[in-house]
Amino acid sequence: MSLQTFANLTPAHAVDMVEHALGTPVESFVRPCTSHINRVYEMNTRDGLPFIAKFYRPGRWMEAAIRDEHDFMLDCQDAEIPVVAPAAFANGDTLAQQDGIFFAVFPKMGGFPFDSTLPAQWQRLGSLLGRVHAVGEQAEANHRCILHPARTSIDDFNYLQESEAIPLDSRYQFLEVAEQIIDACIRSFPDDTELIRIHGDCHNLNILDRPDEGLHLIDFDDMVVGPPVQDLWMLLPDEPSQCRPLINAFLKGYRLFRSFDERTLRLIEPLRAMRMLYFLAWCARQQDDANFNIKFPEWNSRDFWTRQTADFRLQLPRIR
Repeated sequence: MSLQTFANLTPAHAVDMVEHALGTPVESFVRPCTSHINRVYEMNTRDGLPFIAKFYRPGRWMEAAIRDEHDFMLDCQDAEIPVVAPAAFANGDTLAQQDGIFFAVFPKMGGFPFDSTLPAQWQRLGSLLGRVHAVGEQAEANHRCILHPARTSIDDFNYLQESEAIPLDSRYQFLEVAEQIIDACIRSFPDDTELIRIHGDCHNLNILDRPDEGLHLIDFDDMVVGPPVQDLWMLLPDEPSQCRPLINAFLKGYRLFRSFDERTLRLIEPLRAMRMLYFLAWCARQQDDANFNIKFPEWNSRDFWTRQTADFRLQLPRIR
């Protein structure tokens, strides 16, 4: 299945694929959901049951890596942790394939994105992620990325270096500071850094606050094997030094379920820099998609890469 064919996946085709795998009639009307990588649709069975169908972008994850994602969510569900895990198809599997496209279905879950600076809410958040990580450490995810600068960041740097994404007049300056960033990040990671299954993309839009049920964690598509602090820092509303009361509340809830090494809070700025590099490599991998230039019109401009270089230079002393 080529990426162009995937890009042209029609709602009607998606309905046929899901209907066949579920073994139950599906309404022909579907609603596309926002997704920068996969194709995601809200659908309904004929008897009115709403659900979300996710079609995985070909070439991004091999089957075994997708199954690592599903296994983690199902492990959490078995532990009665509020996550939105994939539902089973008619054959009992949570992953189906047709025309070279893997896809899965999930219960539709309403709610509000997590948005609070109340310590009590951050303690609840810490409890949720402490439970998730307690499950995460119990098994391996052998086909997922290892979130470490010597692994993922070097891969991202090499991809940018080998691609034609960076304009020639910005190339040397950007790659020079990016290389310095990676070296600083590697030096910041202790040899004994704990690496377990984590969510990996834990921002407020992936945590639903349901008033009558509490917090639910969704969308494990970017799960990695990495340091647990990765699932904290993107949720902070400001620099860590300005968020100590929220961090303390988070850790109070987290430690009800597992220990947390506070020394790893020093990894927040390296992880932020790694995320910046990851985003640029992610864009480079998507730049040939039909809608990419609409979403990122400045991508190939000198001004864009000048800003990225300046941002990396500002980030460098925060790591060292």
